[in-house]
Amino acid sequence: MTLIGRTRARGIETLTLDSPHNRNALSAALVGELASCLADCAKEDAVRAIVLTHTGNTFSAGADLKDPPDPAALVGLLRQIVELGKPVVARVTGHVRAGGLGLLAACDIAAASTESTFAFTEVRIGVAPAVISLTLLPRTDPRALARHYLTGERFDAAEAARIGLVTTAGDDVDAVLEPILDGLRRAAPEALAETKQLLTARVLETFDRDAAHLTALSARLFASPHAREGMTAFLERRDPSWLV
Repeated sequence: MTLIGRTRARGIETLTLDSPHNRNALSAALVGELASCLADCAKEDAVRAIVLTHTGNTFSAGADLKDPPDPAALVGLLRQIVELGKPVVARVTGHVRAGGLGLLAACDIAAASTESTFAFTEVRIGVAPAVISLTLLPRTDPRALARHYLTGERFDAAEAARIGLVTTAGDDVDAVLEPILDGLRRAAPEALAETKQLLTARVLETFDRDAAHLTALSARLFASPHAREGMTAFLERRDPSWLV
């Protein structure tokens, strides 16, 4: 079963997360297939930039609790997006949760519709947003991120734009993206690659410094009793035992 749709128009390759049975959750299979598609795009001179979007009303629900990716594989996917020599643009018209926000932050530009919602729900199932911090901490307002990491509150596209999680938001996300994609088509490919390196240097420093520690932290937390209780409560649609 193919989990990533692919189309191309005037140098823009669109990769569409298409796993409706789990709301585009980051399963081992989806992470692997997306990484393969990105590798293909990197080798094709005809691809000027990549748009990452989704089917349904959810960009990504975060890690697939029934078939989670290896933390190292998720780190590899996030780094691949950051290092790719072509701009990656996220197009969001729905909900983004937990690990999906790390994917969003890995992209160079992100546009969301005003109907989109966002939440770091990790603490509510007994874990922490560990691996995805590799892309989020260097690019997002630290005070706002502290609130959203610690509370798991849902927030809207205007707040996501204010804190730097997305670049821009509007009622019609395709209208918002039109001048952005036009600009990318007008840019020289070599200049895009060099300019992206300038912009991502700080993010890659975070990977070099923190990836091993955060990968180990993620594995430890997901194996903890709190995580087992939190994930069981989530799947059973009940409150976890620690609710006060």
